[in-house]
Amino acid sequence: MGAAWGIPVVAGRRRRTVFVAGDSTAATYATADVPRAGWGQALPVFLRPEVGVHNAALSGASSKSFVDLGRLDLILDAIRPGDTLVVSFGHNDEKAEDPARYTEPWTTFQDYLRLYLDGARRRRAHPVLVTPVERRRFTADGTPYLSHGEYPDAMRALAARTRTPLIDLTALSFALWGRLGPEGTKDHFLWLDPGESVNYPAGVADNTHFQAHGAIEVARLVARHGPTLPGRDLAAVRDPHIPDNVLVWPPTRPAESAAGLG
Repeated sequence: MGAAWGIPVVAGRRRRTVFVAGDSTAATYATADVPRAGWGQALPVFLRPEVGVHNAALSGASSKSFVDLGRLDLILDAIRPGDTLVVSFGHNDEKAEDPARYTEPWTTFQDYLRLYLDGARRRRAHPVLVTPVERRRFTADGTPYLSHGEYPDAMRALAARTRTPLIDLTALSFALWGRLGPEGTKDHFLWLDPGESVNYPAGVADNTHFQAHGAIEVARLVARHGPTLPGRDLAAVRDPHIPDNVLVWPPTRPAESAAGLG
């Protein structure tokens, strides 16, 4: 299973691995998507080489659909004692019009998240909860506003109740977007002018997903505020000049094309 999933092996030995379970904001994108990128795709930039990252984040997934599609089972089959499971959902759990993905913040959302925590712990791995990254949302006068309702609070409460490390990416990203403002956030989110990218010839104005620079900066927040993440490269975390081209885009989206994944 590890080899099929591309889990790093060095000199015949499997590296300690950080698994990421999440949605499109964290997912790894392909060459046809450049410069779109997810923060899970950028996370290896801030970890030392002896720690591998397996980014299983899937576009469109909620905490519920990720489980129902068998994606959590695949992670739990591959995870080993001492590995870390980073869990970040919320964007698609909010979609009340879609029963395949919708969860209620204080009931089913927490119930599904418990499956990730309990599954990791049964395998002597270390779960970490990450509240959903904020969207680019501003009022007409340029004031940012929150968009995730009660889901971040529900995750915070679950983390406290289960003594699970929490990275409050909702609060951290909201503060960053507020500092950058409506214009400054455009080079973090997938905002491109017509003709700026061959992959988006008509341009794009996406207030949810990131281009490379934004994915790197959100991954920096995760690494900086995740003291339980193994192998954090604090020199990289402190380096304000990480270039966009440090990211790698594979030929296909791995979470959608990996062997055994439906």
